[in-house]
Amino acid sequence: MSGTSLRPRVFLDTSALFAGIWSAVGGARMLLRLGEAGAIELLISPQVLAELQAALARKAPEALPLAAVLLDQSAAIVATPPDHDHLELAGALIAHPGDAAIVAAAWQASSDFLVTLDRQHFLDNSELAAGVPFAIGTPGDALAWIRMQLQRRARGAE
Repeated sequence: MSGTSLRPRVFLDTSALFAGIWSAVGGARMLLRLGEAGAIELLISPQVLAELQAALARKAPEALPLAAVLLDQSAAIVATPPDHDHLELAGALIAHPGDAAIVAAAWQASSDFLVTLDRQHFLDNSELAAGVPFAIGTPGDALAWIRMQLQRRARGAE
């Protein structure tokens, strides 16, 4: 786990955050609950927040108030926009500028795990996975990874 925090730092992209708000069950909502419980640090970027608001306004405007409540309850941290250096590093690994900005924001925020449902640009991009200092996976992958981190920490405390 990065930095000085004992809690895993989990960055949600727009697809994962939308899933966590849209469905009351599933891995993405569980990540929001783990943030609420203080078991993990949830991170998003201003870009993710803007994309989420636009997607909800188009697809589910009635969910906008719920999104605000869930983000507040989960103690999601809005990371600073990525700097030029991180944008350049991420841009070398992923062609789409918007996706590169998400990767750069996760990188700059010292994330341990980037959660996404975007198979085409993130999950199936082996060059990206090999080039960043954090894991990338689905909400289910993130939950399995978090469980493993917490078990390691518990064993270390014995």
